[in-house]
Amino acid sequence: MKLTPDDVQECSLAIQNPKSGRKTETVYVPRKILGRLSKYIHATGINQNERIFPISYVEAWSMVKKAGQLVGVELKPHDLRRHAATYASRSGTPIEIVSKVILRHADLTTPRPRRYLGKVNDTEAIRWIETLYG
Repeated sequence: MKLTPDDVQECSLAIQNPKSGRKTETVYVPRKILGRLSKYIHATGINQNERIFPISYVEAWSMVKKAGQLVGVELKPHDLRRHAATYASRSGTPIEIVSKVILRHADLTTPRPRRYLGKVNDTEAIRWIETLYG
């Protein structure tokens, strides 16, 4: 991803030429994070058309793997995506938001969102049934 200062919006990032094949995609980011990113851009003097993080995919993958090793977990970048979807879903976020906003799927008919939501154990299933219908 070649994120530049021009891609930083008020409450989102514009991803140019994403893997989906679309021209751009919008990634919503908390304002607090965008504020920190803007301060970083200004502090480092990055020009509007320069990459904010000039690292390769392999370097980013390596960073995630090393972070996992620090806490004793085998971790890959895609695991972070799956965790974000699972966390949002289990926190009550509607599946439409999980699919279209968090995972950036083109439509809801794809079966892919289900695979990101993780497994639900018996204890959790019972708790949800009690909460919903108890």
